[in-house]
Amino acid sequence: MNHRSSIGRAWTWVPSLFFTEGLPYVVVMTIATIMYKRLGLSNSATAFYSSLLSLPWVIKPLWSPFVDIFSTKRRWIVTMQLLMAASFAAVALVLPGALYFKASLGAFMIVAFLSATHDIAADGFYIIALTERAQSYFVGIRTTLYRAAMIIGQGPLVILAGYLEIRYDSIPHAWATVFYLLATTLSILAIYHTIVLPHPASDIPHRTSRVSHVWAEFADTFRTFFTKDGIISASLFMLLYKLPEAQLQRMISPFLLDCPASGGMGLSTSQVGMVYGTLGVIGLMAGGIAGGMTVARGGLRKWIMPMAWSMSLTCLTFVLLCYVPSPSLPLINTCVFIEQAGYGFGTTAYILYIIRFSRGARSTSHYAICTGIMSLGMMLPGMAAGWLQQVMGYGPFFIWTMVCCIATIIVAHSVLPRIDS
Repeated sequence: MNHRSSIGRAWTWVPSLFFTEGLPYVVVMTIATIMYKRLGLSNSATAFYSSLLSLPWVIKPLWSPFVDIFSTKRRWIVTMQLLMAASFAAVALVLPGALYFKASLGAFMIVAFLSATHDIAADGFYIIALTERAQSYFVGIRTTLYRAAMIIGQGPLVILAGYLEIRYDSIPHAWATVFYLLATTLSILAIYHTIVLPHPASDIPHRTSRVSHVWAEFADTFRTFFTKDGIISASLFMLLYKLPEAQLQRMISPFLLDCPASGGMGLSTSQVGMVYGTLGVIGLMAGGIAGGMTVARGGLRKWIMPMAWSMSLTCLTFVLLCYVPSPSLPLINTCVFIEQAGYGFGTTAYILYIIRFSRGARSTSHYAICTGIMSLGMMLPGMAAGWLQQVMGYGPFFIWTMVCCIATIIVAHSVLPRIDS
């Protein structure tokens, strides 16, 4: 198959595959937070449990080798999508019931494990199903479709939930309808991928691998990673660079939803879908694109500190919203857009650094470990964010996130000497 026909065939599955990869992630990480807040959970419970749901992405390097050993990546992809559809349907079924919280939380955790496994299979399938030239061609497209899933998940789906809350006069039934829609969407995508995903000759399970050999390779992967030069400063960077954002991100939706008497902005569900889920994600994408273009011209060494300051200083927008009397909706929109754009711009340095740190032998496995550490750095502070906010109040909490920006600046400066350019 020539390059042009290979590219043409890949257009039928690459965009849809990475849209599917992004959708369950945004549902578990963001939509669940908004839904639980609307169902009456406290900020401490909402932040703790929604952060806990990121655990599968923290530990996914532990089972990633087994995706290669058992079955094909194509079969893993389709199976995970069908199981995620069933899990979303389970969430919809239990929401109107008395035990909705424990049952839905369990279903979300299952979705998180399925989604993390789907990520492993989809990323591996992308490598074996496309030539290197085609991989380069589609790298921006796959990222764009992943971000598009974030916009649809945090934007239109949340706006729809807000509309249905009013129409049904029932928050549980409104969100159940949204999850039935998600279940249907994932089912259709699974059927579609059953038809259109290619069958690469190299997509075969490595059944001949001995268990002892697998575990030896597994152990050596971690040994070589944690003996890398500069591992201490790199690990601290991966854990602490996003310390302020790890807490802030967990409280943005509750802050926008809470009534002014509680220190919040008093927005409706649909307004949050527009402000944070749509304009905020557009700001995040714009910041990321600007960051990539900036580093491409000046190099990471030149821009890592400005990016760390950008992500830190834009947290001030939420301090501003707390202390401006009766902020208008345009001001709220502007502040959320600026903060998310600064977050996207600052995250560029973070991602590029861990890519560079992963270079060398076992780069794929080492990158997976880096992303696991990154997720841990988001999960642990996020779990405490709701409790801190309830103890402090929104204004002091957002000031606290600004104090935490000191860690971002310190760890960014600590890795600076080891960055070539």
